[in-house]
Amino acid sequence: MSASNKPNRIHRRRFLWSLPLVATCSGLLDFKHDWISSTRNGQALGSSVSIKVFHTSKTKAKAALKAAFAELESVENLLSIYRPNSDVSRLNRNAIIHNPHPHFVQVLRYAQALARETQGAFDVTVQPLWRVFSDAKMEGRLPLARDLGFARTRVDWTKLMFGDQYVQFCKPGMELTLNGIAQGFAADRVATILRAHDVQHALVNAGEINTLNTRPNGQDWAIGIQHPRKEESYLALAELNGRCLATSGDYATTFSSDFTRHHIFDPQTGQSPVKLSSVSVVARTGMEADALSTAVFVLGPEKGTALVRRTPGADALLVLKNGRTLMTTDFPLKA
Repeated sequence: MSASNKPNRIHRRRFLWSLPLVATCSGLLDFKHDWISSTRNGQALGSSVSIKVFHTSKTKAKAALKAAFAELESVENLLSIYRPNSDVSRLNRNAIIHNPHPHFVQVLRYAQALARETQGAFDVTVQPLWRVFSDAKMEGRLPLARDLGFARTRVDWTKLMFGDQYVQFCKPGMELTLNGIAQGFAADRVATILRAHDVQHALVNAGEINTLNTRPNGQDWAIGIQHPRKEESYLALAELNGRCLATSGDYATTFSSDFTRHHIFDPQTGQSPVKLSSVSVVARTGMEADALSTAVFVLGPEKGTALVRRTPGADALLVLKNGRTLMTTDFPLKA
């Protein structure tokens, strides 16, 4: 690959790249507007964030970016496990909260629906598993069987109850994490804010990818998907035009050097799933793509692809542990 075609890397937890595409014929150019490109970078929800917008007004573009980052801050204040006063942290601390923010309820409603659909393969109450693995790693070891077994007893999506007026754990010791869905939701919220500021073309990377329409020249956004075993290489390019993309991989946070134990947990076993190295999902919303990528990873290739096929607007690219790839029929792979 020549230097002029090398992708610009977007640093993020799940390592996606955006490739700048250059129009090579006049038919791809938009002569109706003088588009101004503006980009702002930052941090949110434990990930690097990059938002690129196109607008005819530089002032309006900057205002849109400012509002977008304010919305990211708002989402983080609600959903982050690292903010002590977030709705999630207060729930984990007190086992119940009253008058939760509507966005928190919205995310929980989709999370619990997906938990039912996957018979618990997607489970936002897996935080006790993360905690026991993380604590053991600090001591240079893996969790003891008894500690892991105890943590598993605290994981149960059916014991998470919620409504517009409350969110509550119905079993002692439970903890919630939205790390498998919050970044996608954040990308969706940013897209909503940008549309409200009359942005028609944008690439949002808030840990997961959301796009507004195409690039101004009419071309799709080309997103490079990280190779799960080659840090500086991409596996494939996905073309997005208004859809969203999320990737879950066994390489992001590991507890063993052989990638067999990592940050994605099977709630039934307490261990990491053994069949897949990475799952990339394209869907109608970032929240959906984010959660589905985790669910498919836990379910495995057969049940996971079946889930994607029965989800309207969703497609997936899977990489097995042996390096073999599987792809649903309409995954938007760039030729």
